[in-house]
Amino acid sequence: MRVLRFTSETVTQSNSSTHAFSGVFTCDSICALAMSEVHRALASKPVGLTSAEAGTRRQQFGPNTLQQGQRQPIIVKFLANFTHLMALLLWVGGVIGFAAQMPQLGIAIWSVNLINGAFSFWQEFKTERATEALRRLLPVVARVRRDGNEQRIPAEALVPGDVILLAEGDHISADARLVQEAELRVDQSTLTGESHPVRKTSDAISATNRARAELSNLVFAGTSVAAGTGTAVVFATGMNTEFGKITHLTQSVSEELSPLQREMGRATKAVTALALVIGAGFGAVSMLATHMTVAESFIFAMGMIVAFVPEGLLPTVTLALAMGTQRMAQRNALVKRLSAVETLGCTSVICTDKTGTLTENEMTVRDVWLPGDKPTGRELTVTGAGYGPEGQIMDAGQPVMASSDAALCQMLVAAGLCNDARLLPPNDQSLRWSALGDPTEVALKVAALKGGIDSEAEARRMPRVRELPFDSRRKRMCTMHRVPTNASATDGRQQAPQVAYVKGAPKEVLALCSHVCMGSEVMGLDDE
Repeated sequence: MRVLRFTSETVTQSNSSTHAFSGVFTCDSICALAMSEVHRALASKPVGLTSAEAGTRRQQFGPNTLQQGQRQPIIVKFLANFTHLMALLLWVGGVIGFAAQMPQLGIAIWSVNLINGAFSFWQEFKTERATEALRRLLPVVARVRRDGNEQRIPAEALVPGDVILLAEGDHISADARLVQEAELRVDQSTLTGESHPVRKTSDAISATNRARAELSNLVFAGTSVAAGTGTAVVFATGMNTEFGKITHLTQSVSEELSPLQREMGRATKAVTALALVIGAGFGAVSMLATHMTVAESFIFAMGMIVAFVPEGLLPTVTLALAMGTQRMAQRNALVKRLSAVETLGCTSVICTDKTGTLTENEMTVRDVWLPGDKPTGRELTVTGAGYGPEGQIMDAGQPVMASSDAALCQMLVAAGLCNDARLLPPNDQSLRWSALGDPTEVALKVAALKGGIDSEAEARRMPRVRELPFDSRRKRMCTMHRVPTNASATDGRQQAPQVAYVKGAPKEVLALCSHVCMGSEVMGLDDE
């Protein structure tokens, strides 16, 4: 027995003809259909649509893409940084500086305004370009059945009625109704924030009192397959998907002034009124008390007004917000507008549901327990975090490798082979390690790498013969592997020896055990 402890880091219409389809089903209506009715309701066939049918439906429903909301022209966004209330006050202050025969001051005020506006625009422009990368959550290709054959097509070419094929690691490109599955589990964290893969089934269910993401026979665009395989029929594409509805909501949110912007507006109005009143008052006093000419009194009043213009306030605020934005960018947080940094600073309570919403949706093995001479066994710690194999397995502060520890080697081999996840090293698309599959299984493979076990090499040495996937009833997973042997078989019917690796809930796994491996010695497993 080995124990590992983890921590978490985050109504429509149709007809029976396969050539006509007059609408898009809703989640509530499509999930209640029996498997035998899905193809007929969506005017499809198990062998998929023909190219002609797909072309007709694409003209009817459009491409499977997310539409962008109406965006302001870039020139409008640029000019907005020079036309808000404080910027207007500085422009007027510069004009007054020239009128008061102080051209150096006027040029200085205008320069401050120009530099500040250009800097603010560039900061927000860079962030906006970065946030456009979120659209890459929808994959670029999909596996479908078209014209009776399996094909790979661009994701934007999917149409309602297409039969899509799903396997572990695949990204899902449209909302679809499952018609066949084999231990299918889907990572829906992009929709729900929940990192644990959800079990999917092809059986008809009722949508009463259930959220869309809780409908077990539906798969949604923007999610990915964590384990198993499946076949599904597309019923919604583009902006009609659940992911598209979220996109529509984000585009329909109107912008409001932040608390800082409101305070700046009030301060600007107060300063403007005060400057005008004091300037006019001192101008009148200068004419009455010192017998200045009207022209001289006007220049004096203009000078007083310019002196009240806080030309240093705007760049000071902008630079402070920019520094906050840069600190957040270093932690991979994108802020679209500088004013949002101050809004976040005013936040006292954040309401969230579960891990995965604010975390990276990654798991990391932190501790390993092995049987040992002591009653408490051996506790090993694992350094490092995330999916990168940087880190070590430590025993009493000293690094230990599987090659020098038989018990650790057995445990890590089991962790790597009783596993369906895949680790992906850095590449052109990602500068960091990534993975396909269940986060817990990925964490086990990373731990095996840290201990010096190459799970891919072990899988070639001991090929998998059969798998019994994890399910909620058995609460465990089992894989059977062929053990390499150099002995020649004397009987042609003799089979190579096999070994079964099991992982799952401790209570369920212990119930199957009769012995425990203490290093190289096998002992009976009793209560003590």
